[in-house]
Amino acid sequence: MAGYANVVGRADVGDALIPDQVINEIIQEAPKSSVVLDRAKQVRLSAKKAKQPVLATLPEAYWVDGDTGLKQTSKSQWESLTITAEELAVIVPIPDALVDDANIPLWDEIKPLLAEAIGKKVDQAALFGVDSPASWPTGIVPGAVAAGNFVEEGTGADLGVDVALLGEQIAKQGYGINGFASRPGLQWQLIGLRSTQGTPIYTPSLSAGTPAGLYGYPLNEVMNGSWDADEATLLAADWTKFVVGVRQDITYDLFSEGVISDADGKVILNLMQQDSKALRVVFRVGFQVAKPITRVAGATGYPAGVIVPAEVEPEEPETP
Repeated sequence: MAGYANVVGRADVGDALIPDQVINEIIQEAPKSSVVLDRAKQVRLSAKKAKQPVLATLPEAYWVDGDTGLKQTSKSQWESLTITAEELAVIVPIPDALVDDANIPLWDEIKPLLAEAIGKKVDQAALFGVDSPASWPTGIVPGAVAAGNFVEEGTGADLGVDVALLGEQIAKQGYGINGFASRPGLQWQLIGLRSTQGTPIYTPSLSAGTPAGLYGYPLNEVMNGSWDADEATLLAADWTKFVVGVRQDITYDLFSEGVISDADGKVILNLMQQDSKALRVVFRVGFQVAKPITRVAGATGYPAGVIVPAEVEPEEPETP
């Protein structure tokens, strides 16, 4: 048709000639590490179980009466803690056609996320006792609370005073704090807090991979989703007393044959028949808490303490 309004527009062309751009980059957070695997003492296990000696009895010294007095004897004793490596594992199946058609390398994207998932599971079990293996001890946070090592948030004039009170509690049991872990976002509550001499008690991280500092000790905000803010605001610990035994590092195996079945034996996916591959991830790790006897508190201490959230008073119901 003749005229001046005949202009080819986008509606005349369609998506086939003008496809949408696909950005080959996934918008996501960088995988977060495990604070327990980063901070606790790590030992390599050569078997499923290992024994860790812990000091149980301290020797004593005695005054000698006179030049020919008899010298008394004393001894030390050690007890063994058993570290049992338990298995963490997961399988991720993906159809071959989906991998081929994807604009990103799916397997390379999934691997760090699986490592993060394993770190989250380790932190949940070690810190809070959530879904922990039967061979593992009570989680650090409930263990500290059970030992009486806790300060309710708001006890002092500010959070810095609460942390100082907690540090004093732990020191009275003969243990020394060498690091903190906390809920996400706590650093913003700490910025601006100063000691009585006017010195900042909190030092922000100045480079990637370097934790912030609180009273001169490293502070890790736990960002992998394992932290329960209803149970704890901050954890202070002597991390050398918490032992992680690694029997097998994280391994990745890609399978193109085999079947995936459920607990009843029903086949859910046949990799060969259904043109799929499956990535299996395995990590074998144990955890134990060492509570050596100290000169200050004997065998009654615990090498960690917790700032717990302030209890919220329930509101009185309105009278109709």
